[in-house]
Parts: sequence; structure tokens; C-alpha cells
Amino acid sequence: MQYTSEYMSPVGKMLLASDSEGVIGIWYDNEKYYADTLEAGAAEQETPAIAEAKRWLDVYFSGKAPDFTPPLHMIGTDFQRLVWKKLLEIPFGQTTTYGTLAGEIAAERGFPSAPRAVGSAVGHNHINIIVPCHRVIGADGSLTGYAGGLDIKRALLRHEKVLK
Repeated sequence: MQYTSEYMSPVGKMLLASDSEGVIGIWYDNEKYYADTLEAGAAEQETPAIAEAKRWLDVYFSGKAPDFTPPLHMIGTDFQRLVWKKLLEIPFGQTTTYGTLAGEIAAERGFPSAPRAVGSAVGHNHINIIVPCHRVIGADGSLTGYAGGLDIKRALLRHEKVLK
């Protein structure tokens, strides 16, 4: 069974979802892949995992780097989950590039670097902000794609003092 609850953030209303294992999604209203892993018939209920995610978001939006991670259940392919776990290693207030991320994964796993595949996995991250795909930028420092829109990506990076 899956459960949902809404959260009003400084960047807009968000839908949080969990199952028995943890948070499965945090989506912005009108984002590109809104609720794409959510089953029909999900119940509106604040589970312990959703409550922890809301607490995490409260800490984050207060301007601090949260020192905990709510339970997460990342639903995707093995490669996507590998990329998403790498995203969790990007510290608050820092960024990396798709190419750097692809190179690190390639070196760790012993296969050729695949920045486009990494970019696709980053773009399909379902757990916005907590799994910080907004911290991945283009090689030239440009802000590239974000399912929630570049305005939200820019706002999050400004919030983290990465952008002025």
C-alpha cells in the first residue's frame, strides 16, 4: 500500500508518498514526472516515513543541512538506484556535474563513463530535494534540466548559497 501527504514548501506545494519501506516520492505540483510511480488508490495518510521527510524538509528550508535521512525506498532500475545513491553523497551547498558523476560511477564500477545515462537517471529521480538532483549542473556551470523546472532548481541552489 502507498500513502500520500501534501507539504507546503517555500518553492511551492509538494506531494510526498511512502510505502511500508520508506519515502518513494516527493514531487512538485505540475512537474514533469508528477507522481509517476504512485499507484492508483494510494491513501492520504501521514506515515512515519512521510513525517520524517517533512521534518527533514523543515530543517532544510530553515537553512540548515539536515543531519539525518528519512527512510527511503528508491524505485527504479539498478543503474538508476546507483546514480541516486551517488546523489545522496553531494553535500549541502555544493554541486557536481553530470560528467563528474558519470566518471565517478564508471571508476567505481569498472565500466565506461556514460554521462547521458547518468543524466537520464538524475532526471528520473522521484525523491526531490532529499535525493539532491538539483545539485547536478552542466560542465560549463549552467543550470540544465530539472523536472520541477529551472526556476525551482535556481531557488534551491540560491537557498543553499551556491548561486547568488
